[in-house]
Amino acid sequence: MAVFQLPEWAALAPALILAGTALVLFLFDSINPRSTNRSLLAGTAVAGSLASLAVAVWFTAAGVGATGIENYGVVDVMNGQFIVDRLALYFMIIISIVTALVAVASYDYLRDHTYQAEYYSLVVLAATGMSMIAASNSLVTIFIALELTSLPSYALVAILKDNRGSVEAGLKYFLIGALSSAIFVYGISLVYGATGSLQLEAVAANLGAAGEMGGLLGLGILMLIGGVAFKTASVPFHFWAPEAYEGAPAPISAFLSSASKAAGFVLAFRVFTTAFPLEATTAVINVDWTWIFVVLAIITMTLGNFAAATQEHVKRMLAYSSIGHAGYVLIGLAALSTEAGDLVMGAAMMHLLVYGFMNTGAFLFVALAEYWGVGPTFEDYNGLSKQAPFASAAMAVFMFSLAGVPPFGGFWSKYLLYTETVNAAADNTVLLVLAAALVVNSALSLYYYSRLVKALWIEEPILDRDRLAQPTGLYAAIIAAAVMTVVILPAFDPIATAALEAAAAVVG
Repeated sequence: MAVFQLPEWAALAPALILAGTALVLFLFDSINPRSTNRSLLAGTAVAGSLASLAVAVWFTAAGVGATGIENYGVVDVMNGQFIVDRLALYFMIIISIVTALVAVASYDYLRDHTYQAEYYSLVVLAATGMSMIAASNSLVTIFIALELTSLPSYALVAILKDNRGSVEAGLKYFLIGALSSAIFVYGISLVYGATGSLQLEAVAANLGAAGEMGGLLGLGILMLIGGVAFKTASVPFHFWAPEAYEGAPAPISAFLSSASKAAGFVLAFRVFTTAFPLEATTAVINVDWTWIFVVLAIITMTLGNFAAATQEHVKRMLAYSSIGHAGYVLIGLAALSTEAGDLVMGAAMMHLLVYGFMNTGAFLFVALAEYWGVGPTFEDYNGLSKQAPFASAAMAVFMFSLAGVPPFGGFWSKYLLYTETVNAAADNTVLLVLAAALVVNSALSLYYYSRLVKALWIEEPILDRDRLAQPTGLYAAIIAAAVMTVVILPAFDPIATAALEAAAAVVG
């Protein structure tokens, strides 16, 4: 096996590049407070995100995190407090892609905003926290990275200080987020009390010594699940999402619903596969924790889709649909009780990658509509294709892909998740219920997604619009997301293989 030639901390380069970019943006602001040089600030944020992406892809191609004679293997950093493996690099790639798209789109969206440097700094700092979550291998570093993600996110939601909805959404998000953090850290303390360890492998090794503290450990695990449910906007900790997404600037809604959700799921995948292996944990707490995720998956995908179908505001519809997609990904955790659980988890990871493209693009189209002064309801979007055919065509791609209509990427990621779930059902027939729920909810989602496509392309405008501006940044980000949603098809097989291998290495 090859040896990682650079210092161990260099394996965290994708996250460190983002952290350095945030510091550079803060430096710009300290030199020239309230700088209006949008090109410099947005360009710095985009460059940092793309550099992080390039390094993560390079590490993946070079074999960092993989096993084998010609590969570098998993890299432990700070005595195992962080770990850089295929799982970490996979999610770092997702996070950096979404961050770059959001930064490009924000160039136009924030054209008149006062706090430009602060905005981009907070976005990149939140992305840094998300990347650190992907590599965290201890409950302490996970919590610190989680707070590094959460605190900038609260400020970003409320950054439109003259907009009452934004400030109110930020306050609600902060209050619920503070409660969630308290629950999560209390769960960490209970796990530590039962096992005497915080590093994930050490927690797993000490499960047998928990002895009579099985109830304490079980309560700690339940609280950790509650923290994960909040971060991923899963029922019943989903209430913040529609309010935060509706009140936040649309690029931030895209950022939170895609990158932040991915960070929440990599946290769950890492913790529950490494610290709480099912057989050893069940022997101590006498409960199979995957059943909690079975229930969460069914309720989350069903409530999210039915609620989305009743919305009149496009942003709230997308918010509830993102809750539904969280339910789909939860299947990857629910299936860990089976022999093929790693394959189902890998399929869920693949869906998160495709979801990052199509969901980010959908919210950025809403940002474009807000830039034009279009109202929030479906009717307000009527006839937009007549004046913005390319952006409307991209939105149609996003909507049909989110619904799982072939031949778009969303169909293939859902199909992979469905087939792997059905195959895993040989060991646990309840997974057939999850597979059926996936199909039924995807069919329901076609109703409300196609409703927006109908408004854009078929309905007549309810009012005459002046000639619409063509903002370069927003258009570039939307078209890039649409292209990636389609172009991913030829590369679907190797990317899906990489996701399945990353999951297998962690679960195995």
